[in-house]
Amino acid sequence: MRIVASRRAVAVIVAAVLSLTPAAPQRAAGDTGDAATREVPGLREPVRLVVDRWGVPHLYARNTDDVFLAQGYNAARDRLFQLDLWRRRGLGLLSAAFGPRYVDKDRAARLFLYRGDIQREWAAYGPGTRRAVTAFVQGVNAYVDWVDAHPEALPPEFRRLGHRPDHWAPEDVVRIRSHGLALNAYPEMLLAAAMCSGGQSAVRALIRLEPAHEPQVPDGLDPCAVPVDVLDTYLLGTTPVTFDGVAVRSSPPSPSPGGSNAWALAPSRTATGRPILAGDPHRATTAPALRYVAHLSAPGLDVIGAGEPELPGISMGHNDRAAFALTVFSADQEDLQVYRLAPDDPGRYFYRGRWVPFTTVREQVPVAGSTPREVELTFSRHGPVLKVDADRGLAFGLRTAWSEPGTAPYLTGLDAMTARSFPEFTARVRRWGAPPENLVYADTSGAIGWVPGALVPRRPGYDGLLPVPGDGRYEWDGFYDGAELPRVSNPKSGIVASANEYNMPSGHPVRVGYEWEPAARKERIVDVLSGSTRHTLSEMARLQFDKVDEYARRIVAALRDIPAGDDPDTAAALRLLRDYDGTASADSPGAALFEPWLSGRLGPAFLSQFVSPAVAARVPHADIRQVIDALERPDRWFGPDGAAVRDRLVQQTLRAAYAEVRGRLGDDPAAWRWGSLHQALFSHPLGEHVGPIPRGGSATTVDASTYYPGAYRSVSGAAYRMVLDVGAWDNSTFVSAPGQSGDPASPHYADLAAAWSSGAQVPLLYSPAAVARNTESVVTLVPAASGRG
Repeated sequence: MRIVASRRAVAVIVAAVLSLTPAAPQRAAGDTGDAATREVPGLREPVRLVVDRWGVPHLYARNTDDVFLAQGYNAARDRLFQLDLWRRRGLGLLSAAFGPRYVDKDRAARLFLYRGDIQREWAAYGPGTRRAVTAFVQGVNAYVDWVDAHPEALPPEFRRLGHRPDHWAPEDVVRIRSHGLALNAYPEMLLAAAMCSGGQSAVRALIRLEPAHEPQVPDGLDPCAVPVDVLDTYLLGTTPVTFDGVAVRSSPPSPSPGGSNAWALAPSRTATGRPILAGDPHRATTAPALRYVAHLSAPGLDVIGAGEPELPGISMGHNDRAAFALTVFSADQEDLQVYRLAPDDPGRYFYRGRWVPFTTVREQVPVAGSTPREVELTFSRHGPVLKVDADRGLAFGLRTAWSEPGTAPYLTGLDAMTARSFPEFTARVRRWGAPPENLVYADTSGAIGWVPGALVPRRPGYDGLLPVPGDGRYEWDGFYDGAELPRVSNPKSGIVASANEYNMPSGHPVRVGYEWEPAARKERIVDVLSGSTRHTLSEMARLQFDKVDEYARRIVAALRDIPAGDDPDTAAALRLLRDYDGTASADSPGAALFEPWLSGRLGPAFLSQFVSPAVAARVPHADIRQVIDALERPDRWFGPDGAAVRDRLVQQTLRAAYAEVRGRLGDDPAAWRWGSLHQALFSHPLGEHVGPIPRGGSATTVDASTYYPGAYRSVSGAAYRMVLDVGAWDNSTFVSAPGQSGDPASPHYADLAAAWSSGAQVPLLYSPAAVARNTESVVTLVPAASGRG
């Protein structure tokens, strides 16, 4: 991380804020008694922690070491259980707190830790990263010590589960890799199974590849030898923890790996003549939220926005000059490896003409209330071994780009957040490793831009879509330099937008991957943005809440000529859908039928025409692009009698969906509401959720929601939204649902859920004066006296 040289103006502002003393400071969450001043070991000078009306902490320090230490202290103060669980799951230390039932999950997590050279790891990030992480961790530990001395302030989850928070080491932050989004091991497994059961037609039904491409089975691979449970250990080690009492269960694969929207408008496109930047990452809806908003101010540093609670810095927001947001960039960073085992020794595998040994690591997993358990971790030269099929003489492993130095999720953002021009920003993003992201940018000079950040493997001679033999024929030839990836600067349209769609320029020499999200959200965003040159902040917030589904409109149009037959339910269903305008609002009767039909009936029935039940059971959702193509061009998909096959498929699935919705919502379709079925639930690991909240949206609306078919519980969406007025920063707005705090007793635990549900946003205040006018509480963090704390 680079911290720019101290500027007189920033220093004056910081000094002014440090001198602010509100007339009646309130007690902050996590404090007991009258605790407006708190001693914090490790601080060099006082830090003022100002919390505004919406729960956003503004940290004002006189040096950057102190501001990062204070950030860690405050993150623990607001989110201690979330931080502790993140660390335990990532390091494979759940059993140490919760007992032997967690040993398998701990073992799985340990397979995905960074195990390379730690000096190379730190050197792979921006200058100052190690120092910032060390200060942040010191702050976390200072709060752990404080709460140990004040057990009455221990968050309720610890009391309920009967454990205490642990201390952190700086290396914990960079060794943990399993919390980031990653592609494409799971699709590789699905494509292998589809290729086995139905060949190219099954693969084509499973996913639309972009650019258009027909996967080839690598020489030496038998797709039928890849079991559909090959990634169960991978999923066990990389999925969140939830509790049923104190029993762990791993979440099933999400219907979506995660998406996002982000866009920037040039001054020529806005009513103010200033750029606007908007961003809304689509992640799991949890309580507390996955993101945490903070403001860090010190000489040479003044940034605000959302980041990962367990990391220093922010990943989307702004400094005093530049704004930035991110969305998932679908770079393929994973390869499943298939190893042939030596017949006389399953501890060796065939590699480049000889039998070579696996590496075996034995580790002690501490177990609460019991003796430590020894676990055995097996690695090939490529990475962890996930499964052994002794009957076939095969082992299955995983190679990942995100196990390379410099790929701790989002940590490169610590360096990028202080960039002050687009060339400087792209130079810093060049080292971005994981997860792969589109970075959208705007600054006070009027510049806007887009640049992806990802460590992309070079795969000579193969496409990475299917597992490969691990015998040395399919090795990576290093990685592309970040400078080889494309970028866009100040386009003539005055619009930069990203929504996880295929966005590599035609003919670009770097092939990053083939599996991209549908373009529906991007197309809708650009369509709206192109319609005016006088856009306002409130219009951008409304666009983030937009529920127009152009793909639903295409599907409805394809129903126009499909007969109802003799069944009255089918006829009623067709009448309802033909009147549906494709706006998936919470009060829409049409969406209440369309979404259950598409996700729970039509999509699975379409897949069943091409893939085996075992494969279909592992597919989170059908690719809507292929479903639409089959409805519009049935002969291409179903043969010479394709239209008749399509019509029967529609009739049968509509009849079933209509009966399901009628059973749930009653006999009168006019009274049906999508929000009566479709509920947002901000889920807490211990089951004390915020919600349910009726909501609209679909997987392909700008206000995206993915949900489990049949249950209709929304599991991901834009829990964080922000709209930035670039240069007039106090006009900026955000919402982070359900709230900023991780303490269920705090007024900021769920205070933003209602605003989020209605599409409203609250101020994202930046200037000292605006923060002072909206101050809720102040705590002065001071260096601990010698021999105390």
